[in-house]
Amino acid sequence: MTLTLGSGAQTSELRWDTTAAAASTTATSVAAARVPAGPPLPAEFDIAKFESMAQQLVADQTIPGLALAIVHNGRVLSARGYGITDVKAAEPVDGHTVFRLASLSKGFAGTMAGLLVNDGTLRWDSKLTQYMPNFALRDPSAAQRITVADVLSHRVGLSRNAYDRDLEAYVDYRTLTQKLANAPLQCQPGTCYAYQNVAFSLIGDVVFGATGTFYNEAVQRRLLKPLGMNDASLGLEGIQSSPRWARPHVRGRSGWVSVTPKPTYYEVAPAAGVNASASDMAQWLLAQTGHRPDVLPAPLLATLHRPLVETPSETQGSAWRRARVSSAGYGLGWRVYDYAGHELVFHGGAVQGYRGVIAMLPGRDLGIAMMWNSDSSLPTGMLPTMLDRALGLPEQRWMNFEFDEPTIYADATPTAPTPAQNAGGSAAKATAAPL
Repeated sequence: MTLTLGSGAQTSELRWDTTAAAASTTATSVAAARVPAGPPLPAEFDIAKFESMAQQLVADQTIPGLALAIVHNGRVLSARGYGITDVKAAEPVDGHTVFRLASLSKGFAGTMAGLLVNDGTLRWDSKLTQYMPNFALRDPSAAQRITVADVLSHRVGLSRNAYDRDLEAYVDYRTLTQKLANAPLQCQPGTCYAYQNVAFSLIGDVVFGATGTFYNEAVQRRLLKPLGMNDASLGLEGIQSSPRWARPHVRGRSGWVSVTPKPTYYEVAPAAGVNASASDMAQWLLAQTGHRPDVLPAPLLATLHRPLVETPSETQGSAWRRARVSSAGYGLGWRVYDYAGHELVFHGGAVQGYRGVIAMLPGRDLGIAMMWNSDSSLPTGMLPTMLDRALGLPEQRWMNFEFDEPTIYADATPTAPTPAQNAGGSAAKATAAPL
């Protein structure tokens, strides 16, 4: 099931000239100018309409709250919040309200490891046991073969979601890594795909072993701070200490009920530990689409977004995948789809009371991120709606929801940020939705 970038080819394929990469980042403005601009978006890609859709989704608490960020050609088109943070103590969600990202965090882990590879501190084909000498699997020789790239592309050889149920039952991460020694193997490392959370988070131990810096601190220092993701954090303490954050909601007998965030998946920070706002995600999208080469060199992004293993089951499931996705793979913390003939870099995330999606169309230089604080799957249909309109595809109904024409609220689009704002901290002025 592996693609041409199998484990045997990692040394030659998953490496770039760090001298050339460094030279390309000496002057941010010059390097940014070399990012090829995507074509103009069609008139059907109407930001006011998308903002109106988001606003209507939170009306009457269809969902409690939602955050939406859209970037194109290095500019933030929208970074706003809608609805409320908590049905029990309602405050408006705005562009700086923090949401839990769940598995959208995996892109941060792949990128963090990539920075260390770019530094020369790490290699994609470095062996896991070089940094975790006591790590064991049922097959001792298999444990010795796992590489950094295998961990980040879910090719460690274990069965799907190994020990996630134990994680949900509050078993601590260190105990779970030890239990992996008894887990059945479904293939040899590097030869098949099976999605992981516990095993994926071994990359945090690799980061510590390679740098002596704890994973959370490394992400803050190398990614969140230089990208101006000023609201973002990692861990339960991080979200709870935010000035404004969206509480998770589950369905109750009479509607949405806010609950205390479950700490379980924060145990696996590389897999699910990041928290961020719409403003933060706009900056993350700008960086991942190549407009912050001072932090993320273009060759690194190309490597992160390149599929290493096929994931054919991803062409099934939701209606939009069945209709639009003809092939699917997994890179280094990112899914990569063929979406109606166009490359789509994607990830979804879900933990109790939170959902989110992130997507980029490199051929259009377009990035979209959405997060919401409930278990509802309804907002997910907004993503293919926006993608279809960006690509000029025939309109198709992806959501079982009736939308009106854009509201006055959505028409009040904030002034476009300056290039200096885009390159620095929070670019978009957030506007709170009315209660």
